[in-house]
Parts: sequence; structure tokens; C-alpha cells
Amino acid sequence: MHKRNYFLFIFILILIALSVCLIKAQAAELKPFSTDGCSSFPDGTLEHKNLWLACCTAHDLAYWQGGTFKQREQADVDLKKCVAKVGEQEIALLMLAGVRVGGTPFLPTSFRWGYGWPYPKFYGELTEQERLQVESRLAELKTEQIK
Repeated sequence: MHKRNYFLFIFILILIALSVCLIKAQAAELKPFSTDGCSSFPDGTLEHKNLWLACCTAHDLAYWQGGTFKQREQADVDLKKCVAKVGEQEIALLMLAGVRVGGTPFLPTSFRWGYGWPYPKFYGELTEQERLQVESRLAELKTEQIK
């Protein structure tokens, strides 16, 4: 009889823990998009101070949303291609190395993968609710740009 009560108790604890996790996941709210440019890296050269800033802003948009590991890899490759396209092959490789190491979602940095969500937000497909929040925030961003 004691074993049965013990297993019932453990089962109830697991259900409570899962419920708390689900409630926390559903309650997560996406912050409005923000960018710090190229984070701790220059936004361009001495002559052209914002040469690859647009590349970093597009990269930040992907990082703000978060998502799967493959999506992060693609965002990093897109950053590298964008910087290379403005004529800075070596800088592009250096930036790729930096974001691969520094952009992990496992550290509570302001530039981590999924930084728009409360920490921790690890790799994974965005839920339908999260995708709707992203779309809503992007619409707000477009409205602000029009003003």
C-alpha cells in the first residue's frame, strides 16, 4: 500500500511540474524588436562606418525571434554572405566565428539566439502562439518605420 501511495505522489508531482512548465511557456511574451547593431563588433570600417550594419540588423531580427538550431545556422550563414557581399570576405569569416560561439541560447546575454523571449529560450520550433506574436511585432515594426 505504501508503494502505491509513493508512486501516486511522484506522479502528481510530475504533473504539477509539467503544468508549471506549460503555463510558463504559454505566458512567454515576445519583447519588441531591438538591435544593438553588430553587438561588440564594429558596424563597418573607419571609412564606411555602417558598411555592414544592415547585415547585422537582419541577423538580429532572426536572433530576436529564435527557433531551431538549423534556423540559427542559416541566419549565421546569411550574415556571412551579406558581409562578404559588401566586399569584406575576411571580416565575414571573423563575424561568422564570433556569432557561432557568442550567439548560443544557453547564456543569458542580450544577443543570444531567441533574445526577444524571456530567458531561457532554447532551440525549437516556435509554437503557433509564438509565431503569431512574431508576426504581430513585425507588423508593429513596419508601422513604426512608416511613421
